[in-house]
Amino acid sequence: MSDSLKETLYKIKELKIDFLRLQFVDILGIPKNVEIPVKRAEVALYEGVGFDGSSIEGFVRIEESDMKLFPDVSTFMVLPWEEERKVARMICDVKKPNGELFEGCPRTNLKRCLEKLSERRWTLKVGTEAEFFILRYSEGKIVTSDKGSYFDLLPLDTEEGLRRDMVIALEKLGLNIEAAHHEVGHSQHEIDFEYGDALSIADNIITLKIAVKTLALRRGYIATFMPKPFFGVAGSGMHTHLSLFEEEKNLFYDPQSPDGLSKIARGFIAGLLQHARAYTAITNPLVNSYKRLVPGYEAPVYIAWAEKNRSPLVRVPPQRGKGTRAELRNPDPACNPYLAFSVILAAGMDGVDRELDPGKPLNNVNLYQVNDKEREEWGIDFLPSSLEEALKFLEEDEVIKNALTPHILDYYLKAKREEWKEYKNTVHPWEIERYLELY
Repeated sequence: MSDSLKETLYKIKELKIDFLRLQFVDILGIPKNVEIPVKRAEVALYEGVGFDGSSIEGFVRIEESDMKLFPDVSTFMVLPWEEERKVARMICDVKKPNGELFEGCPRTNLKRCLEKLSERRWTLKVGTEAEFFILRYSEGKIVTSDKGSYFDLLPLDTEEGLRRDMVIALEKLGLNIEAAHHEVGHSQHEIDFEYGDALSIADNIITLKIAVKTLALRRGYIATFMPKPFFGVAGSGMHTHLSLFEEEKNLFYDPQSPDGLSKIARGFIAGLLQHARAYTAITNPLVNSYKRLVPGYEAPVYIAWAEKNRSPLVRVPPQRGKGTRAELRNPDPACNPYLAFSVILAAGMDGVDRELDPGKPLNNVNLYQVNDKEREEWGIDFLPSSLEEALKFLEEDEVIKNALTPHILDYYLKAKREEWKEYKNTVHPWEIERYLELY
């Protein structure tokens, strides 16, 4: 047994852990877990824990259902909200019974993409700004819990204490929180953690979702990362900051360049723009995601980039040196972060490898106020307006498809086409209100 496994077993004993949660996500990004008593810890770490993969969305058929969870000991965390028993969790990689990596595991998919990048001795650094709503029940309906808006505090931000408890819990879990605040919409909040390597940040996003939803539920609230729960207000995004590093060197920074951006940075940005309509099917995975991607609510609609402007798809913040980065503004927190980072990396690296150029930044143009003729003259495309449209672009883009294993791609397309079909065939309340009496 390796030193890291021995050290983890010692830690489990020293901390008097009662149960271990072996956590993973399905292809749609929904967290799952198998909980075992602590006496099974050594077997779990050394041999893995078997489970029925046919019961998990997008994993395997019933005739090939045996799968195993192998914990990543670097993700060991004691869950601070479990008070009656001491419970720790570890995030797992999914393998076949013979020990081979399972091609349907989203986390393994991202690791595969990052290993390919590491052949150049490069790493992808990511920082995210995850937004969510804290809601409550009132007379059988789900309603907002406060009247706060951007950066508000008490008495408007009535849930600042709950948000603070969430931050404390996340810090105890080892996440380095940079900021937490009320967002634009009533009952809308944001928690940002320090940037890091892509795999760790994907793990942290799943941890954030579980912590936020659990702590809200225990206070009698509902926390949701649904992109657009209410009409007429800003939706929840997950702005994603990206940079490439070679050891401690930020490859996006060039002090000799007039704007401080290297050729690698410009190529990466160009790749993000060129493949945007395809990877949106992954970064914005729900029918509801496209209710957020509309003009007027701070979400991007137009495929362009800028250094100051927040209306295009990609923004380059003013920091330079190690802080040089590109901010991709379309992802939402409903995405599977392992798959989202996989396709984002593929798009950016295609731009780097082909030495693409994004053109001039649209720094002083509010794209929401530009007419269609001007957009056409400038060659600015639109993001997809629906999940159905995004899936069509995904099917046509070989670069983005190759960022996913055939198993993940096939299941994802099948599941999302079914989701769109179900939505399209459903009669919605808006239709009843609009048409029932009039016609």
